[in-house]
Formats: sequence, C-alpha cells, structure tokens
Amino acid sequence: MLFGGTERKNFFDGKRVCYCYAMRGNLAKAFELTNTQVFRRAAVSKSYTDLLGRKLFLALLTVQGLGAFALITLAVILKKFGVARSVIQPRVRQEISRSGVALLPMFIFVALALGFVVVGQTVSALARVGQTAYLGSTMVIVIVRELGPLLTAMLVLARVGTANVIELGTARALGEVEALEALGIDPVHYLIVPRVIGMALGIFSLTIYLIIGALASGYLFAFLQDVPLTPGDYYKQIAEALTWLDFALLALKTMAFGFFIASVTCYHGLAQPLRLEDVSRVAVRAVTQGVIVCVLIDAVFIVLYLVT
Repeated sequence: MLFGGTERKNFFDGKRVCYCYAMRGNLAKAFELTNTQVFRRAAVSKSYTDLLGRKLFLALLTVQGLGAFALITLAVILKKFGVARSVIQPRVRQEISRSGVALLPMFIFVALALGFVVVGQTVSALARVGQTAYLGSTMVIVIVRELGPLLTAMLVLARVGTANVIELGTARALGEVEALEALGIDPVHYLIVPRVIGMALGIFSLTIYLIIGALASGYLFAFLQDVPLTPGDYYKQIAEALTWLDFALLALKTMAFGFFIASVTCYHGLAQPLRLEDVSRVAVRAVTQGVIVCVLIDAVFIVLYLVT
C-alpha cells in the first residue's frame, strides 16, 4: 500500500483480536489532506499577506510531495533493476514506442517547420550583414542547447504526459492500484518505472532527430534564398562549434526532462486518491507543473553551460 492504502495485520493476544493498520504512503496522504481539505477549501482571506503565505505553503507542499515521489521512483529503479525482466522489459519497450517512435512523424514535421522558421531566417540574416562566421556557434546555442531539448520536452509533456495522468488517475479511481497491491505487485515498479525509462529515452531520441532535421531544413531554406554558403562550410562551422560538453549535457538534460516529466505526471495521476471527475482537473495541474519543472531544469543547465 504505497499510496495511502492500509494493510491489515492480525495480532492474537488470548481471546482478544486487535487490528493494526500499517500505513505506508503517509506523505502522499498528508499532502492530499493538507493540500485539498485544509488549504484549497478554506475561505479566501482578504489579506494579501495571508493569501501569499497560503500560496507559498501550497507550493512548498507540492515540491515536497513531488521530490519524495521522484526519490521513491529512483530508489525503486536502482533497487529492483533486473527484477521481473520478463514483465518489465515489454512494458519499457511499449513506453519507448509511445514516447518516441509513435511521435516521430509529428517531430519530423516540427523539425522542418523549425528549420524554415528559425534556422533559415537566422542564416539569411547573418549572410546579409556578412557575419556567417558566427553561424556555427549561433546554431549550437539556439538549436542544440536550448530550443531543441526544451521544445521536445514540451511536446512530449503535452502528448504523453497528459495520457499518463489520465491513465493512472483512472486506474486509481477504479481501484486497480489497490488490486495490484493486493496481489503483491509494487505499483511503482510495475506502473511508474517503465513510464520513466520510456519517456527519458524517448525525449533523448526525439531531441536528436529534431536537432538534425531543423539544421538540415534550415540550410535548405537558406539555399533557396541564394545564401552564399556551401553545405560543407555550414556543417563545418557547426561541427567546430560543438564540444564534448555539448553532447554530455545534452544527454543529461534530455534524460532529466524525461525523468521529471514522468515523475510529475505519474505523481498526480497515481499518488493521490481520485474520483473520475477529478482526473481532468489533475491533468491540467500536472501539465502546468511539468512546464514549470522543464523551465527550471533548463535554467539549471544554462548555469552549467556558463560556469563550464
């Protein structure tokens, strides 16, 4: 019972039978009680300071709950790595397909559009002022470091993250999670871990496709505008601007996007007891918090780029 359920244990003492309820998941239950019943349903104060303090406290509770859930998920991944491979591996492949392969046609279109809109115009603008020497570093900063990973994370969050909340929220509301627990199956290992691994690998792969497609289509757009720049010079500048740090931080950044997006969406779908009518409201909240988490992760990596 990881998320507010109860496990009944019988202790016999002569003729008296007492029931001890072992509560695991007190954090999630306390978060739901405090967040919803005490604060969200409380009367709105007329004082701005009270309202600000209430919002701040709710934000801290949300960070606490999400952080605890992410740590639990990471601990399960490390502790049960290799456990029940015949069951988990097919689910991981299914999630990789849903978070990666199934989205590839959409990302090909987005890569072409991004190349025409951003890269092509940047190449044309630099060519008009005679500053094509800065083209490689500009493309690395704009596409490789920032726009490619962040745009991929946002699209996967909107497409797959929302589905995670709806699926897990519905399963929670219908009692399917409790059924897994009754069968002795760890819901985090069975439901969360495949989604986290699949989304992390999916975002990493889609980011690579998006970056390559955007750079290629951008030069094609510039070529149609008669920009005096050969393909060899274009890709040589980009290759010279890239360093090993760009590849390492790109991998870490996309994996972090996938891990935390999956954690946020699965937390809101699974960690709180829900009714069916609450699923849509929780999905909106999860996507909003997922966007905030993506921006914060991106800010952390910007600092890493600046200090290294």
